Amino acid sequence: MNRILVPTDFSEQAENALKVAAMLAKKHNAEIYLLHMMEIPMQQIDPGSVRSDIPETLFFMKLAHKKFEDLMESDFLEGITVHETVKADITFNEIKKSCKELDIDLIVMGSHGASGLKEMFVGSNAEKVVRTSDVPVLVIKNHHASFNIRNFVFASDFKNDNKKTYEQAAKLAELLGAKIHLLLVNTANNFITTYNSRARINDFISGQTFKNYTINVHNDTSVEEGILNFSEEIDADLIGISTHGRQGIAHFFNSSISEDLVNHAKRPVITFKI
Repeated sequence: MNRILVPTDFSEQAENALKVAAMLAKKHNAEIYLLHMMEIPMQQIDPGSVRSDIPETLFFMKLAHKKFEDLMESDFLEGITVHETVKADITFNEIKKSCKELDIDLIVMGSHGASGLKEMFVGSNAEKVVRTSDVPVLVIKNHHASFNIRNFVFASDFKNDNKKTYEQAAKLAELLGAKIHLLLVNTANNFITTYNSRARINDFISGQTFKNYTINVHNDTSVEEGILNFSEEIDADLIGISTHGRQGIAHFFNSSISEDLVNHAKRPVITFKI
């Protein structure tokens, strides 16, 4: 983990995410890229560009830089290399583009629930960032005095997921010194016996070298409820899920499961792109 991207609108939720990113950066000697998306009327600028000679643009640029300067005075950023990035495009595509340009390893994103970051991730943008990012996205809801991950729930159907998502989760768990709790949620509409569930999970993780894990089959009324209830039961520090956009996974990650989980979970959630 060398480069962490933190989208910010300078809200309380964004600062919670930045504080977690700072803890990770200090622990793993990583750099932070703070990305602020300016809300400039699109008729004021050329598509895809920032016109610094337009008074409105200049005003918002100066305002953003001033906020960055104030934020950089925070004690929790001391000793960390932090890069300032300001963009005029407020769509999720700019985040994906920035990740590729900057070779980002992890996005840490603040959220307070259904509306995500109040000024930045409105409407469907939060969902699109979480579900289409090519790099893992860590969603932070609350303030964390420390960010020590010991119990990490990785929920999957262990059938349609790409095994690379588990490889990413295992590498993260090893980096954080965490135990992974592999979780398959059984529902009435998609029932599979415990024996077959465990066999499916073992087949899915075959060939992996990571050994600090448990295998769990949980019955519940829905996949989302099962993940939340199991995570509550073991007092999980982090929930991990796989996503691959609009197509979803037939019965597991349909059009709303990943978004709903991010919105409703009290715990941090990290998503991995299939």
